[in-house]
Amino acid sequence: MVRDFDLNLVRTFVLLYETRSVTATAEAMHLTQPTVSYSLQKLRRRFSDELFRRARGGLVPTATAQALYEPLHSALAGIEAAVSGAWSFDPATAHATFTLCLSDLGEVTLLPRLVAALPARAPGVTLTVRPLDVVNAPDQLGRGEIDAFIASPLFSTPRVARVPLFAEGYVGMVAADHPRLAGRVDPAALAVERHIAVFGPTGHDGPRRALEANGLLHRVVLETTRFTSLPHLVRQGELVAMVPRLVAEVFAADHPVRLFELPFDIEPAQVSIYARHAHARSAAQAWLVGFMTEVLAGAGVR
Repeated sequence: MVRDFDLNLVRTFVLLYETRSVTATAEAMHLTQPTVSYSLQKLRRRFSDELFRRARGGLVPTATAQALYEPLHSALAGIEAAVSGAWSFDPATAHATFTLCLSDLGEVTLLPRLVAALPARAPGVTLTVRPLDVVNAPDQLGRGEIDAFIASPLFSTPRVARVPLFAEGYVGMVAADHPRLAGRVDPAALAVERHIAVFGPTGHDGPRRALEANGLLHRVVLETTRFTSLPHLVRQGELVAMVPRLVAEVFAADHPVRLFELPFDIEPAQVSIYARHAHARSAAQAWLVGFMTEVLAGAGVR
């Protein structure tokens, strides 16, 4: 049964299951789409099952495919781990460039930590950073255009692997000379202030939900798309912003703004690295994910 069942068929099956796409699987394996389709036909004959059905959202696994995924995924991961030493990446001597996608918050708070850690750990490694496009980032990852991205929206697609980093809480931010909000601030005090809300696919929708839950949406007088504009907007007036704590502390160090604890709870944002699945990463990409996790995990504060 298994004498001509090669490892590439296992890898093809696992990637088809995770990406739900012949195109994405072909890109991840650096093959043509007809080659992947041919492998799928071989898999179907071997297991006497259709395995994947086409649907509007992509391939849908059959019950047989669902039963096969875990054992084949585990077997592939074990084989990859056993032979990984044959294709090593030595960060101390390697010269490589990695492409990352980060939001404006990531560039302000997380990128400096990565850049500071690189010279001692990987002096020959350079980074290229692109703006995070939360809609297309998983496709960019599958096509090999980027090596990883960091985001707070939780992607449920099986096309990418998620590596959790930290949960990020929020604080209030006003101008340093704001005439009213200082020290302990209660809900009644916030209810009479004018607020800024950040609107967009950033994953940081907790503040807006908190404003709605506390009946304060009508107090929003300005919506913007980037948190990095907030210190410039609050410093010359009496507007109030709710900001992720990590970047708020950066703002407070560089701008005449004041931070305060919010009088109500806001669900923290879950910040994660997204990359190819472990068995689809190169040795260099595997090192990158490990490096980023080590440097950034726990960076967030309550």
